[in-house]
Amino acid sequence: MIVSRTPFRITLGGGGTDLPSYYEKHGGFILAMGIDKYMHIAINTPLVDRKIRLQYTKSETASHPDELQHELAREALKRHGIFSRMEVSSIADLPAGTGLGSSSCYLVGLLHALRTYRADLCSRQELAEEACEIELRLLDKGIGKQDQYMAAFGGMTLLQIGTDGTVEVSACRINPTSMPDFTSNTMLFYTGVRRSAPNVLRDQDHAMRDPGTPVHDAVQAALHGIKEVGYQIKEALETENYDDFGRLMDEHWEHKKALSSRITIPGIDALYDEIKARFGVLGGKVSGAGGGGFFVVYAPQRHAELNQFMQQAGMQRLPYAIEFEGTKIISNSDSLVAPLVDHDPVEGG
Repeated sequence: MIVSRTPFRITLGGGGTDLPSYYEKHGGFILAMGIDKYMHIAINTPLVDRKIRLQYTKSETASHPDELQHELAREALKRHGIFSRMEVSSIADLPAGTGLGSSSCYLVGLLHALRTYRADLCSRQELAEEACEIELRLLDKGIGKQDQYMAAFGGMTLLQIGTDGTVEVSACRINPTSMPDFTSNTMLFYTGVRRSAPNVLRDQDHAMRDPGTPVHDAVQAALHGIKEVGYQIKEALETENYDDFGRLMDEHWEHKKALSSRITIPGIDALYDEIKARFGVLGGKVSGAGGGGFFVVYAPQRHAELNQFMQQAGMQRLPYAIEFEGTKIISNSDSLVAPLVDHDPVEGG
């Protein structure tokens, strides 16, 4: 049995500029951080049964990958020439549709495990691009490139995306000793609303692809603003001006809401105004594509009162820490070679 562990992520700046409809014209920029909440993928080769078996929120049994309903598993298995005798199980710390990149975590974790099974060496960059190839080209999911890269790399990471789709990955130059201050003030509250990211992103994507649509200019201007705020957020984090980060997140949210009416959640804006007025919250936004998932809030003070208020509003806080490793193999009974090799090789995958 081989088990991979892949971190979820929180987007801090630039979200939405990683879609091809934007970066192919203007280039994209993402600043995100991996968190210590994970997707675990276990694969096993049965000794007798030649079927393919999947365990996720559903159970599937198939004689060939083409029979599988799970698109990501189907394409990953076919890509690596596995057409029978494979069991795949997934266990996630958080549910799908919550804006923290779960689908790409599943795919990257599965590809990592399959490459380990086949002793097929690759870099983190290659692993991320393989996942992008499946989600963006083969399946035409209508999503961007950040989730795959963050699943592969983790950490507090910068992604510069060229107009040709190439991604330059680098680490944000943060002070590790001050990160506990940042994470204690940057709080995650679960809204209880789950959604499909491609559905939320559809309006933005359509507006960017069709200059004739009435909202094209407004959406493009909002994405330009999001990218510029992303660069300012990078500067705030690298200079430890975390309150500035909070205020910039508020600006980011205003730009983000201009992308689509699907972005916000009923009642969230009134709630946001109230916690800013009552508890000194400096900024906040709905995570990921928007439309549900987690509400990210920056609050430099009065944490206990804010927690109690949010809990009474039906939103539970999620404690977390930064995960500085990306996907890794945590169990490998076959003792095969680690499949990720680059300038910063990782022991055990």
